[in-house]
Amino acid sequence: MDRPTSDAQPDAQLMVAEARKAFFVMFGFLALVWLVQLANFADDYAPAREYGLVSGDLGSLPHLLTAPFLHWSWAHIESNSGPLFIFGFLAAYRGVLRFLGLSLLVAVTSGLAVWLFEGGNAETVGASGLIFGYFGYVVVRGLFDRHLIDTLIGIVMAASFAYMLTVAIPGTPGVSWLAHLGGLVGGLAGAWLFRNRTKHTRNASGSSGSSGSSGSPRQLPGTPAPTGNPRADLHKELGDLGLL
Repeated sequence: MDRPTSDAQPDAQLMVAEARKAFFVMFGFLALVWLVQLANFADDYAPAREYGLVSGDLGSLPHLLTAPFLHWSWAHIESNSGPLFIFGFLAAYRGVLRFLGLSLLVAVTSGLAVWLFEGGNAETVGASGLIFGYFGYVVVRGLFDRHLIDTLIGIVMAASFAYMLTVAIPGTPGVSWLAHLGGLVGGLAGAWLFRNRTKHTRNASGSSGSSGSSGSPRQLPGTPAPTGNPRADLHKELGDLGLL
C-alpha cells in the first residue's frame, strides 16, 4: 500500500527527533547518576548522608532535589538503573521539556511524601521515586492525550510491571514505600497537568465552525480529519510513523 503523504508526516518526524533527544537525555542522566555514585562510594557515602532527605528535618527539605541522584550501595543503583532508563525514555520521547517539568514535579511529590509522613527521622535517597512517577505517567498519558499508540504502550507497561506496585504499599522492610507512592501520585498528576492541550483545542475548534452553506465542520489546516474509528486512527498513526 502507498505510504500516506499527509501533513501528519512532519509530526511523525518531530516525534522521532524527540525520541532521539530523549535517548541521549536519559543516557546522560544515567551517566550522571553513576558518576555521583562513584564520588559517593569514594567518600564512604558521606554525600548520601549529607544530601539525603531526612523526614521532618526542615534543613534537609531542599534535599528532595538531590536525593534522587544518590544511592546507598552498588546494588541499590544497579536495581534502579534499568527501570529508570526504560520508564524515563518512554516518559521523555513525546517531549523533553515536558519531561523535565514532570521530573521536577515527581521529585517534589515523592520527597514531600517522605518528609511529611515518614517517621523516625529516616534518611532517604534513591531514584525509585522518579521511577514510580515515570511509570504512572506512561501508563495514563495516552488517555489524557487521546493518543492511541501511547495508550497501548501504557497498557503494556501496566500489564508487564504491575508487580512494582507491591513496593508502593506498607510492609516491605528497608524500602521507602512513601517515596514510591508519592512519586506515583506525582506521575499520575503530571499526566494530566502536562497533557497535550493543543491537540484537544484543535479538535474542538475544528468541530465548532462551519464552511459554506452545507454546515459541515470546518477543518483546521494541517489537522487530520477524525475518522471516529479507533482502528482506523491507529492504522493512520502507524502509517505516519512509517510502520505500515
